[in-house]
Amino acid sequence: MPNYSGPEGLELNSPEPLKAREILSRWGLSEGSIAAVADGTRVDLAAVVETDSRVEPVLSSSPEGLKILRHSTSHLMAQAVQRLFPGTRLGIGPSIQDGFYYDMEIAGQVTEEDLPRIEEEMRKISSEDIPVERLLLPREEALKLFREKDAVYKVELVSEIPDEFISLYRQGDFVDLCRGPHVTSTSQLKHFKLLSVAGAYWRGDEKNIMLTRIYGTAFDTAEALDDHINRIEEAKRRDHRKLGRELDLFSIQEEGPGFPFFHPKGMVIMNRLVDFWRAEHSQRGYSEIRTPLILDQDLWIRSGHWDHYRENMYFTEIDERPFAVKPMNCPGGILVYKSRIRSYRELPMRIAELGTVHRHERSGVLHGLMRVRSFTQDDAHLYVTPEQIKQEIIGIMDLVRFIYRDVFGFPYRVELSTRPEKAMGDPVMWEKAEKALQEALEDFGADFRVNPGDGAFYGPKIDFHLEDCIGRTWQCGTIQLDFQMPDKFDMTYIGPDGNEHRPVMLHRTVFGSLERFMGILIEHYAGAFPFWLAPVQVRIVPVKGEHIPYAAEVESRLKEIGLRVEKDTRDEKLGKKIRDAQVEKIPFMVVLGSREVENGTLSVRDRSEGDLGAMDLSGFEELLRRQPDPVSGRPHTCTR
Repeated sequence: MPNYSGPEGLELNSPEPLKAREILSRWGLSEGSIAAVADGTRVDLAAVVETDSRVEPVLSSSPEGLKILRHSTSHLMAQAVQRLFPGTRLGIGPSIQDGFYYDMEIAGQVTEEDLPRIEEEMRKISSEDIPVERLLLPREEALKLFREKDAVYKVELVSEIPDEFISLYRQGDFVDLCRGPHVTSTSQLKHFKLLSVAGAYWRGDEKNIMLTRIYGTAFDTAEALDDHINRIEEAKRRDHRKLGRELDLFSIQEEGPGFPFFHPKGMVIMNRLVDFWRAEHSQRGYSEIRTPLILDQDLWIRSGHWDHYRENMYFTEIDERPFAVKPMNCPGGILVYKSRIRSYRELPMRIAELGTVHRHERSGVLHGLMRVRSFTQDDAHLYVTPEQIKQEIIGIMDLVRFIYRDVFGFPYRVELSTRPEKAMGDPVMWEKAEKALQEALEDFGADFRVNPGDGAFYGPKIDFHLEDCIGRTWQCGTIQLDFQMPDKFDMTYIGPDGNEHRPVMLHRTVFGSLERFMGILIEHYAGAFPFWLAPVQVRIVPVKGEHIPYAAEVESRLKEIGLRVEKDTRDEKLGKKIRDAQVEKIPFMVVLGSREVENGTLSVRDRSEGDLGAMDLSGFEELLRRQPDPVSGRPHTCTR
């Protein structure tokens, strides 16, 4: 006689075991449920709860519920593909953030033009209201089933599962290897959209066959799906690769795959970010260094990167000695620290570096500025006494808040990532480090969640995920607490007692990667950069050739006060010149015709507010002085 407990003190005694669906129904909790949690384990609603258990609903609208919904929809899509393309062999089809995919060896070529047809077949299967059933088969029986279906990839996966019994899911003639849980009927899958087609190597290995990967998404309501599709369309409009070409900011060339080329206008943005970074760090007590791009291989063995990061590194040989191109800046910074004896009076020591690093990424994951093989990290390493840890972490979090929230207006969330499976060092030290980070977060008043097992190999970390204007999140800044590197490199300082002591090392970034952060800004602003970042701040548009001399005078005056100004002297109609300036998203446009020349005035147009009317040059300068400029830490104050 099982005894079931539920939310808010609910209880249920039954003479016989009940299905999760029935338990929830008796409590009035079945509406909106897609699965259940029984004693901490997610189960199908059709699962029988055999023993005394705490049972709770999983709502289809919840993050866990959406994962189940999307995973079930990936099965629905795979079934549709097998119906339309007989002989299709299934790989894997997981749920992912905001959607799902399925990797398949499809009998025939599938392109994005085929997606509407696949969607239609999915809707047909949904309307058939096919029950979704879990099967628990002995290993050999499962292998036999998949061999009979010529499901070679499933056979490979089952062969690697050590369990005596294998979990499968069946809906009609479709059977898939899966632990579940899933929906109980295909009719529950109504609100979905297939998005794209790509190639993917089986199990991510370039030596294996290239499969077809179909991406899609699914939601619990039509409204939520529509909202998501609208966000996708908006994201396409803001795609930094598209805008990078249109605004002439950067390019990716065949001669350097994964190595971005920054054009003059892109370098303006990059340099302004660097200027701001340097000014703010100088005010906060950081000193800047520069370390070599290539360092002896033994250094990377000593640091642990050789064991944990070798596959992502590039190597060379100099004077018959093995060297590596740095994937991280920290070992070079450590050598700077160790270049002489340090005193406790020098600590905390805040050392910053805009260091270019190289990491080998597979060609299939390269993505504009977001995923590259060469990038600049805004690294800093802080060397502190144990007593200084908390205050320095709080200082970094204050810097992050200032840059994300106050300068760029990004909301952000915070995660504490703990010891990973392949970690270096004593678990006791890890526990001590995790506690120090948590206490700093609590003292700062940060709202954070714990992300178990996602720390760096040498220490736990705090990650910052900023949110852009269309609701996407990006992991950029990080703080990593490291007791390991100081030990490995025998780092010391002379304490007030005259003895040697071990410092603690803090690794941190704010932008993360300058390249990636620039890509985020391009998409966040849709190319309409704030005045202080804009590659061209003012475009001067003379109406006719006779107005060019006056345009040159205005241009010279504005350049004298440090503004980035262009004049458009092309032999084009005024309307086209104005439209081009709008397309290029230039903050201010100055139109000069006969009236302006005669009166010594400017006709000013603001990118956001439209026509501002006529004003003299002094008035326009005053308008520009009011534009924020975080490099100076105050409104724009350029003078003649």
